[in-house]
This record gives sequence, structure tokens and C-alpha cells, in this order.
Amino acid sequence: MYVCKGIIPEMNGRRIRLRRLETDDAEAMFRCWSDPNTNAFLDLPAMHSAEDAKALIHWLHLLAEQDEAIRWGIEAIDTGQLIGSCGFNIWQLDGAFKGEFGCELTSAFWGQGFMSEAAEMAAAFGYTSMGLNRIEAFVDSRNERACRWFTRIGYTREGVLRDYRHTPSGYVDAVVFSRLRKDWARSIERQEL
Repeated sequence: MYVCKGIIPEMNGRRIRLRRLETDDAEAMFRCWSDPNTNAFLDLPAMHSAEDAKALIHWLHLLAEQDEAIRWGIEAIDTGQLIGSCGFNIWQLDGAFKGEFGCELTSAFWGQGFMSEAAEMAAAFGYTSMGLNRIEAFVDSRNERACRWFTRIGYTREGVLRDYRHTPSGYVDAVVFSRLRKDWARSIERQEL
């Protein structure tokens, strides 16, 4: 059974690298997490400085050490610039073999395929290294862009959880998406043909 123990493996894709977030990344992640377009639907505390981002990075490391979550920084290979993060906010292996995928990207990089590549790399890690059978995502129902994106990258819309999260503007619904290992394996087979 997969055990993280704070080890966040580096993975290289075609245009991005998924790697451990470091405290030196606080300024870049502050720009991402405080980007008004990016954080409009994130369930994060308000960011006022890079110190806030550094604290969040530290907390993410603690979660990884406790096998609660794993988060990668998304680095553009050609520039070395950190442009976002993604990972499994939580997972349950014993009996369920599922993980919850979460992600965010600085809005200047939207629509360029970076997050689709990152999501595929995270899914491959989840299904092969972690042994997940199901990856799920809970999307703020007002985030129509993310809902379209999850469908486009192979997730199935399962339904809506009413008043799932409390935000500063009140309770909001969450749209549930999932992708099963067998669906992912079929998509890999089609790519290889």
C-alpha cells in the first residue's frame, strides 16, 4: 500500500515538471494563490503576502508527512517558472482506493494546456504508484470553466452536492466529477494505437 511520508517525487512531462513546493517558491505561489481570477473559487484563506504562501507550503509539507495529501508545484520547463500547483487533497486507500484531485494555475497560463498535462501526470501517479481506482474532484458549481475542463479531460460528471461548502458569500454547491482507473487505462490504450 502506498505511503507518502513527505516524499513528493519529481515528474517530468513534455512542457512541465511536477515537483515538491519549496519555501523559496513562496513568492511565485503567492502570485498564483492571490491572483483574483485563480482564487475566485479556491477554498483558501486570504493571502496578504509571500509569508502567507510560505505558511501554506509548510502546511502542505506537514500533510504529506502525515500521508494526508500530496501537492506538486507546476513548473514550466522552458522558463523554470512556477505557474501553479496540483495534487491529491486527500486519499483513502483502505477499502476505497480513491483520491481527491485539486489544482490551480495562475490565470496568465490558462488555456495553454499546462494544467491538462499536469492532471494527466498526477492521474498516472495516482493510478500506478498509489493504487487508486477512483480520482474525484469537487468543483464550485459557479466555476463553469473548470466544469467544462474536467469533462474535456475525461472526468464524468456525477451530480451536485447542495450547499457543500461555505464561502464568504454563503453556501455553494459542488459538482462531483470522477475518473476511474479503467477509463484512464482505455484512454492510454487509444493514445497508443
